Amino acid sequence: MAKASRAPFEHSLRIASTPSRVIAAFFDPSDLREWWQIIRSVTTPCSLGVYAVEWEATRFCDEVLGPLGGVFHGTIVEFIAGEAFFVADCYWIPPEGDPIGPMGLDVRCRPEGSDVLLQVRQTGHEDGVRWNRYYAVITPGWKSSLRSLKTHLEGASIPTKSQDGSARDGA
Repeated sequence: MAKASRAPFEHSLRIASTPSRVIAAFFDPSDLREWWQIIRSVTTPCSLGVYAVEWEATRFCDEVLGPLGGVFHGTIVEFIAGEAFFVADCYWIPPEGDPIGPMGLDVRCRPEGSDVLLQVRQTGHEDGVRWNRYYAVITPGWKSSLRSLKTHLEGASIPTKSQDGSARDGA
């Protein structure tokens, strides 16, 4: 596992799935749309592969970061099929304003009984208002998204929006 001096976001979650399926959900475009609400992705599950995901810009404007959404991208420097991957030189490019980075994204899975223990760690931090606000915003966002991933992989219904914007149940 690549090391960083700080771990501003770290979260573990048990999922009733297989390690291969959990890792695959970080790369499959339809899975990413479902649990992470991305609108576009280029993800190449191999060492030196691309990892880029994009979210629609929010109507909400954060007082420090501006509109949320945008693009998160980096280079996969470690890929262990069905177990783990590490994305280095990650940057978040917001819809407006300067990018934040570099960061690292470390995703690990290990079997734990009939479940999988998923560990996600995002590192990289500089002292400053934008960096601090970035982690204040993404921490609850990551936790919510990982709960959606769990629900998605365990086969329960996840509320989604229909084309007219109303809530509906989706698979």
